[in-house]
Amino acid sequence: MAFDFILMLTSNDRTISDARARVEEALEGGVRHIGFKDVGLPFADLKAVADEIRSVGGRSYLEVVSLDETSELASARAAVDLDVDCLLGGTRAAQVTEVTRRHPIRYYPFPGIIVDHPSVLQGPVDAIVDSAKRLAELEHVHGLDLLAYRFDGDVPDLMSQVCKSVEKPVIMAGSIDSDERVNACATAGAAGFTVGTAAFAEVFPAKGTGFAEQIRAILDLTSAAKRNSTGPLRLALAAHDTRKAHLKAWVMRYADQLGAHRLVCTGGTGRMIKEAAPALNVLRLQRGSRGGDQQLGALVATGELDAVIFFADPTQAHSGDVDMQALTRLAMLHDTPVALSPASADMIANSLFKAV
Repeated sequence: MAFDFILMLTSNDRTISDARARVEEALEGGVRHIGFKDVGLPFADLKAVADEIRSVGGRSYLEVVSLDETSELASARAAVDLDVDCLLGGTRAAQVTEVTRRHPIRYYPFPGIIVDHPSVLQGPVDAIVDSAKRLAELEHVHGLDLLAYRFDGDVPDLMSQVCKSVEKPVIMAGSIDSDERVNACATAGAAGFTVGTAAFAEVFPAKGTGFAEQIRAILDLTSAAKRNSTGPLRLALAAHDTRKAHLKAWVMRYADQLGAHRLVCTGGTGRMIKEAAPALNVLRLQRGSRGGDQQLGALVATGELDAVIFFADPTQAHSGDVDMQALTRLAMLHDTPVALSPASADMIANSLFKAV
């Protein structure tokens, strides 16, 4: 996740009554990540909201705020039945992963001790960080949902320590209601943040009134804050044989910036990059001819790549053309940026990389 804004159709930790009607208005504002809580509406209405988000190509999130075990597990089963993309929150990861592990849902539990409703994060920073580390070690936990601004203490320090302690993405939640807090999330290394009540209360400075204008204002703040993000990106790199030299040249141009991120490469490309720039963090998959492109596609489908850079040669027929077409189709379906040439890769670099 490249520091995404996740709109929650919620107020005071409950899904709003007109959530389904608000989806269209949210899309008008330009948001693509949309979620709701496990309380506030009956299951049938939540299903209608989830289906609406999916039908327009959005990414859907359900956040658990129920505190007792029975309700939390019921919410996990509901997330599976709702077919949402991501399940956020909850504190019983071992039990919840028994529900979610055989499904494509991505799971981000709460680290630390959560009490009351609206939810509050308790505990000293060290204990919350230790909780984050333990959760991140679980195989079927894909990230963390940190109730940062529901913590009574040094929130920027808490966010920074949690993000630095784990390799999995951390989403910040709870009372993010200002430009200052959005920027603090990015600077700490967060992969994204949620806003609910504040958007409906129209607390963010906007060019006009109304919910859609609030969404645009928050997206503008997100874009600006992204340039200060310290969170590592996961970038896919691949190239046809006749374009590998072009990709090598591009990587060397941006080697300083790429050093802060994680590169996922098909086999031959990964070997070339690692030999040219040994300090870069490179994960090699299979060669393209042996399934590497499909492996990249699987990572796109599960939301684990922030961009795909595939230097393609349009002048020659390639045995893997069908695989590349499938990869680009998945990238479009899951709203993942794709660059097929140096010029388009430069645009991605200028958009995503912090200046060194």
